[in-house]
Amino acid sequence: MTTLTDRPGSALLVIDVQKGVVADAFDRDAVVANIKGLVDRARVEAVPVIWVQHSDEGLDFGSDDWRIVPELDPRDGEPVIHKKYGDTFEATDLEDLLAGLEVGRLVVAGAQTDACVRSTLHGAFARGYDATLVSDAHTTDDETEWGAPAPDKVIAHTNLYWTYQTAPGRTAGTATAAEVELTTPV
Repeated sequence: MTTLTDRPGSALLVIDVQKGVVADAFDRDAVVANIKGLVDRARVEAVPVIWVQHSDEGLDFGSDDWRIVPELDPRDGEPVIHKKYGDTFEATDLEDLLAGLEVGRLVVAGAQTDACVRSTLHGAFARGYDATLVSDAHTTDDETEWGAPAPDKVIAHTNLYWTYQTAPGRTAGTATAAEVELTTPV
């Protein structure tokens, strides 16, 4: 259970599923379809959907590549966090937003597995949040030419270690898009 005892709620955090970020991502279409299913379920279950958009020197704020992929449809009223660092909590108002929504548990999906997804998971966990990674709803690019493992191995390894992540008073873990509980388990 979260160490944030006054925050019983959950939220779905959709990280950087932007045109330029996932254009060449591993298993892109299946991952985006799984995220779409999660977003649809969250809306039905009245779980907040929080969208995250990254910008930096290679991804200009407001550019076409910066936009959320067309298969997903952020709705008016759904919060959007604009970030410049891997960890979505850094230099953003995410913490204030989650406090206002009384959220102590995050369900995380998006891109890039080995960068912004991983950084945000650790950032959430270190700040006292429970954090569930949706095992078939995150992806990354092929970075093997720079010595990284193949993308399927990066994803598998991240799923493996997040399944067994532990800390006092918090829970981590993974679940597939079909099996994940979006509301806080009782």
